[in-house]
Amino acid sequence: MAQHVIRAVGLNKKYGTFHAVKSLDLELDEGDVFGFIGPNGAGKTTTMRMLATLLDPTSGEAYVCGHSIYQRPREIRRLVGYMPDFFGVYDDMKVIEYLEFFAATYRIAPEKRIDICERVLDLVDLMFKRDNLANTLSRGQTQRLGLARVLVHDPQVLLLDEPASGLDPRARIKIRELIKRLRDMGKTIMVSSHILPELADICNKVGIIERGELIVNERVSEVMQRIRSAAVLRISVRNDLQRAAQLIEASPMVDRVETDHDGIKATLVAGEEDYSALAKQLVDAGFALQRFQEEEMNLETAFMHLTEGVSA
Repeated sequence: MAQHVIRAVGLNKKYGTFHAVKSLDLELDEGDVFGFIGPNGAGKTTTMRMLATLLDPTSGEAYVCGHSIYQRPREIRRLVGYMPDFFGVYDDMKVIEYLEFFAATYRIAPEKRIDICERVLDLVDLMFKRDNLANTLSRGQTQRLGLARVLVHDPQVLLLDEPASGLDPRARIKIRELIKRLRDMGKTIMVSSHILPELADICNKVGIIERGELIVNERVSEVMQRIRSAAVLRISVRNDLQRAAQLIEASPMVDRVETDHDGIKATLVAGEEDYSALAKQLVDAGFALQRFQEEEMNLETAFMHLTEGVSA
C-alpha cells in the first residue's frame, strides 16, 4: 500500500484547559487537495502549524512524507511550503530580491536562484512586478508573492492557511486558479478557509472542523451524496409550464414539484437515480425541453447540513 503524504493520528493541542485541537486523525495522499473548513478559532491554523513542525502537539503523532514531526522536522521543512494567513514583506526589497533571499535560506545554489525565482514569479503571474518594491504590491499581489515564496524550493506539500482571506473577488479568483495549477502539477495541498464556496471547485477532499474536532473528513463527492437523500431535477420547457409540471407530478418517481421563475423543480422519490424515462415522457407529450438536469448540491449547503446542532 502506498505511503500517505500526510498522516495524523490522535493529534491534540491544549493551552491550559482550552483544547484547540482534539484527537485529530487525517490521511492525505499524493495529489489530494484537502479543503479545511471551519469558522475562525476552530483549530485550522493550529493543525497546519503542527504539520509544518512550527508548533509542538500536546499529544498524538503526525507524519509528512513518511517523516515524524518529532524526529525529522528538518526533512519535513524541506518538503513543505507553509503559507500563513498573514505575513509581512521587507520594505526595502524588490520582489525578485525578496524571493532570492528565501531561495538562499533554502540553500539553493546562487547560479540557480534567479532562474528559479523568475519561474515561480511567472507561475503566480507577477513577472511584471519583478523589480518593484515588495511593499508597493496590492493585497492580492502580496498574497501571490507569498505563494511564490513557498514555491521556491519546489515543495511536495503545500499548507495554505486562508490564502484568499481579505481579497477582493477578482484576486480570490486568481488565487483559486493558482491552486488549480499547483494541483495539476501533482502537489498535495491542504488549504483552509471559512469562506465555503471558494473551495468547492478545487478540492477532492474536505474536512470540517468545529471547536477543535474534525467532524467531517471525506471526499467531496461522498459528502454531497451523504447529505442528499433524493435527487432534485431542474426542468425548463418552451411552452405550457403548468401542464408540464402536472405531468411530472403524476410520475411515480417524483415526490414533489415546485415552479418558479427558473422553471420546474422536481424532487424525486428517495433512491430514484435513473430519471431518463421522465425526460422521454415529456418529449413524447410534445414538450420542447430547454433544460433537464440534476441540481448540484454546493459545499456551503453541505456544511450547513453537516454542522447542524454542532456550531455555536
